[in-house]
Amino acid sequence: MDVHLAELRIRNFRRISDAMLKFRPGLDVVVGPNNIGKTAVVDALRALLAGADDPYPRFTCDDIHMPAGGTATGEIRFEYVFQGLSHDDEAEFLHALRDGDDGKIEAVMGVTYGDPDKSKRLKPRRWCGDFDEISMTSSMLENLRSVYLQPLRDAEQGLRPSRNSQLSRLLHLLSDDDGKDKIAEALRKLDSELKAHKPIKDTHDAISGRHSSMLGPKLAQALDVGLAGTDFGKLAARLSIIVDAFDIERNGSGYNNLIFMAVVLSELAKNADAAYRSLIVEEPEAHLHPQLQAVLLRYLSSIDEGEPGEKPVQVFVTSHSPNFASIADLDSIVCLLDAGHEAVAFHPRSVEFDKGKRQKLARYLDVTRAELFFARRALFVEGAAEMLMVSVLAKKHGYDLRDHGVSLISVEGLNFDCFMPLFGKKAITVPVAIITDADPTTKIDGKTVGIYPATGDTVDPSDTAKAMIKREDDLVKVFLGQKTFEYDLALIAKNRATMLAALKDIHPNIGAELTTAVAAAAGDQAKAETLFRGMFERKSANVSKGRFAQALASQIEDNNAEIAAPGYILDAIRHVCA
Repeated sequence: MDVHLAELRIRNFRRISDAMLKFRPGLDVVVGPNNIGKTAVVDALRALLAGADDPYPRFTCDDIHMPAGGTATGEIRFEYVFQGLSHDDEAEFLHALRDGDDGKIEAVMGVTYGDPDKSKRLKPRRWCGDFDEISMTSSMLENLRSVYLQPLRDAEQGLRPSRNSQLSRLLHLLSDDDGKDKIAEALRKLDSELKAHKPIKDTHDAISGRHSSMLGPKLAQALDVGLAGTDFGKLAARLSIIVDAFDIERNGSGYNNLIFMAVVLSELAKNADAAYRSLIVEEPEAHLHPQLQAVLLRYLSSIDEGEPGEKPVQVFVTSHSPNFASIADLDSIVCLLDAGHEAVAFHPRSVEFDKGKRQKLARYLDVTRAELFFARRALFVEGAAEMLMVSVLAKKHGYDLRDHGVSLISVEGLNFDCFMPLFGKKAITVPVAIITDADPTTKIDGKTVGIYPATGDTVDPSDTAKAMIKREDDLVKVFLGQKTFEYDLALIAKNRATMLAALKDIHPNIGAELTTAVAAAAGDQAKAETLFRGMFERKSANVSKGRFAQALASQIEDNNAEIAAPGYILDAIRHVCA
């Protein structure tokens, strides 16, 4: 394992009172909603790793954490732990070394901001070792090489020719003395050949002649028309990238950002002088559509493997894009969560999953479900029908899930078991409601068959539902009906007319048949069973639950049809909206 930043502890900084972020070699993706502290993490990284191309960030008293009902006091403190050190790395960071918990040597460094001046600007102090008494040397800082790509960055500016451009540095890095001499010789030869062409000669003669006649033979200077510099350094400063035969300025911002990242990563990976190399990218999604986001993240995910002869680069990405969260390896994600008046860190890789559930979660994490990493409240449902109807029912009862910041997530079946471990008092600490079917059954002649309970009947839920209930805590609650979502809707008398109207929209004959059958049935339980079985337990060609839910939602929203949520649905909505 190569040297990498394994831990970053942030204390008393902006929204963060005290948070420990744990990283791994290669790619680390820091995710969280807006205004949670992702930029604070970036600035904490830059407080130590900036300096070469990016000035160290400056902080004032306004950056000190203010606790709820309190005042901002004390110092801002960042602590960094580097692991995977080689013997050469240990020599470079000698004063920072200590024994880690695993018995291996690690390097501890830190930056403290305090002692404000009259303008409230805090003074930084960079130290190393366990007791923060030894100042970091310039040599140690030079061995920490990092490049920061800020949000809404101007990649074109970074790619334009200049003496200090990333492209110029990369060319210098990849050229030995012999290569530089050969390029300089080729430039001198080209310059000589160009001067032999008539347009160049005529231009030289016109300028030189007028200059001589203007100043006279004693004051006139020797003029020459040719290439602007024929040495390697001047060529490197004027070198530019051409994209599909066009100048870089004519290329799109998204692709220019990818090109700039390619140049930066090449320069970092080829640089053998630094002991540690990193790239900090803030909001890479700013210029990229979802497909390019996926392409970029897949590449960054494999960066720890590296190319032959290259040095490892650790990449830190901050994002509020579900695209990044859905594609990233679960082990690479660090979540920033809102814990009231402060932000805390959560690492999904620290969660203990039952056998096979971690892999199952990775398969199910698409863009929609990855929203759970950014959720302030979450409501999980089984499938498309509940996904469509729960928000409609909530509005009917005066709750707008969006206004309450509730993320409505479908797990497509009974896959709650791979999502539940991510939530709770020891995980993502947000209110979570899980709406699922009770699916009660009984034994008849040795066969397991479903039953159709009446409102108020005590039901024995399925084993799957019981297992979910065991995972409940104060934040995570499971809400069960009598049987299934559609059956429980049908148990409420005033819902049945609206349900039959929706059914007639998509299946007129079945709708007419069931209207008669439901009217003939006696009592709410019998009517609900008749309607449910007539739609979803037919001898052939069952009604699609998803299509029926669409028709039902249309009846409610377009025709203002009457509907009431079953009690357990309303309880779930109240839990996440409280």
